[in-house]
Amino acid sequence: MKPLLGMFDAGPPGPEILDPIVRAALEEDHAFDDRSTAPLLPGRDTWRGRVLGREAGVLAGVDVFRRVFEMLAEGAEVTVTGGRDGDSFAAADTVLEIEGPGRILLSGERTALNFLQRLSGVATATRRAVRAAAGRFAVCDTRKTTPGMRALEKWAVVIGGGRSHRWSLGDMVMLKENHLALGGGVTAAVEAIRADPESARLPITVEVTSEAQASEAAALGVDRLLLDNMTIDEMARVSASLGPLDRRPELEASGGIRPEDVGRIADAGVDLVSLGSLTHSVRAIDFSFRIVPPGDETRFPE
Repeated sequence: MKPLLGMFDAGPPGPEILDPIVRAALEEDHAFDDRSTAPLLPGRDTWRGRVLGREAGVLAGVDVFRRVFEMLAEGAEVTVTGGRDGDSFAAADTVLEIEGPGRILLSGERTALNFLQRLSGVATATRRAVRAAAGRFAVCDTRKTTPGMRALEKWAVVIGGGRSHRWSLGDMVMLKENHLALGGGVTAAVEAIRADPESARLPITVEVTSEAQASEAAALGVDRLLLDNMTIDEMARVSASLGPLDRRPELEASGGIRPEDVGRIADAGVDLVSLGSLTHSVRAIDFSFRIVPPGDETRFPE
């Protein structure tokens, strides 16, 4: 697979990104003053928790899960063991175990699982699409992420084996349908971009919906064509019409593509497929969280 412009692999978010996200989620849930739990468990006795998969999937979000409880614990010891990001698991598998004060486990349970189930859903959908692609082209995310969660969701895509598309509007020029309409068409819009020194230094992608548009954009020497909502036959015709791989722009298939559709694009001649569905409409993985007091292992199912 040839190198692609504007592509990168998002890394795990550091504390400067992760902590504000986690704190906002805990404050939203009023977890720092959980009135259902504080009167029941005023002390700091160590309890154990176990996260079980209710269905098969790919684990993602372990550091976020851990950070939820660490932030609530305020110095008390919390230990998370078990699976790692990227591990596959089956239904009924224990994916993580945690030890810490019982009130912390109860107060953080929902927030921690909310992160874990959504990010594991993203990683699971991505893994399915990547396997369908079978190395023939890259599988990428888009900017259709949950507001405030982009760093986590793009990291989950990488955990699932996908690639990161542009992070933001500052990483690549992408001229889509509305840009072309407002900019006077493909040629006029590309010329306007190249006349601006700051925009001209970035790779240029042009969204096209027909073979004629693709030919016009390719003749301008743009870096990538986004083949929007084309059929597989239409994409194949565009690819064949543009000549050898080393002389044509990169080709990106996009628009309404689901992970289960990826394998059908094998013969379309594209270099990458971008799927907004990996993040904007992914189904969360279902987990359960079982907590037991010290010494009561009989309530943990094996």
